[in-house]
Amino acid sequence: MKKLLLVFFPVLFIMSLNAQEVKYPYPVHYLRVSAEQATHRMAYMDVSPAKPNGKVVMLLHGKNFNGYYWKDVISFLSDAGFRVVIPDQLGFGLSDKPAIAYSLHLLAASTKKLLDTLGIPSVNIISHSMGGMLASRFVLMYPASVDKLVYENPIGLEDYKTFVPYRSFDEQLAQELRSDFASLKKYQQTYYPEWKQEYDQYVQAQLQVQQVPDRKQAAWASAATYEMIYEQPVIYELDSIRTETLLLIGQADRTVVGKNLLSPEQAKGHGNYPVLGKMLQGRIRNSRLVELDGVGHIPHIQQLAAFRKEVLRFL
Repeated sequence: MKKLLLVFFPVLFIMSLNAQEVKYPYPVHYLRVSAEQATHRMAYMDVSPAKPNGKVVMLLHGKNFNGYYWKDVISFLSDAGFRVVIPDQLGFGLSDKPAIAYSLHLLAASTKKLLDTLGIPSVNIISHSMGGMLASRFVLMYPASVDKLVYENPIGLEDYKTFVPYRSFDEQLAQELRSDFASLKKYQQTYYPEWKQEYDQYVQAQLQVQQVPDRKQAAWASAATYEMIYEQPVIYELDSIRTETLLLIGQADRTVVGKNLLSPEQAKGHGNYPVLGKMLQGRIRNSRLVELDGVGHIPHIQQLAAFRKEVLRFL
């Protein structure tokens, strides 16, 4: 076993170039994980409740997100007695962003090592966006380690490479290097039917981690993980999932990875979450679908109360 580093910051923030800093809500720890004959730091939060109920929930973030945006979910889960583990996946957030071949298998194995190191035999998983793809891979690799599974508007419900034009790594990297607060905000605005000023903090959280460890390395990892999503579909294996599953699907979501490469007419035929949610329910036998009207890509931010109600009822 690799050594578990007990490094943490009671109040953690990253220097920002554009707005007021945002802070991770709980102390951040680091675990060393191996990939391609080197070790790398994987950041995570591990939040213990005041009155434990003996159960653990792990939160898996999306592509353009990190542990910060789970802050309100962590709070209500902890208040309900759950221990909450929140990893920043390798290549994301405050974790190292090495120049390696990223895969969902690698991220799942690193996540399993985190649970093993913490002495947690099984968890309930709440997954959002790209985290849904990772959750699918994780439960397929380690079915005995997952008690219950929640998908919150997962991506990967379509095989993007079958209809999104290929873009080279260099082209993707160039786009990542051009990003700034304005461009990130413009993209995140597509996640909601209506933008609110309070959502700016999540743009800032994305921008801040683009400076960790430096802009160029973070951009490289972001381009590489875009390729991972594009090239490694999980949709063809969903029938094999047997875990009890809750599907929380915002009905106003129209997210498509690579949507900017499609014409408006082409885009209309994809990312239809009312249809995709029903498809996912049909693929996973032991699942229940909750459709959230008027809600976009991130229900736990746009409609926290409804999200909380359904999650706690399920868990």
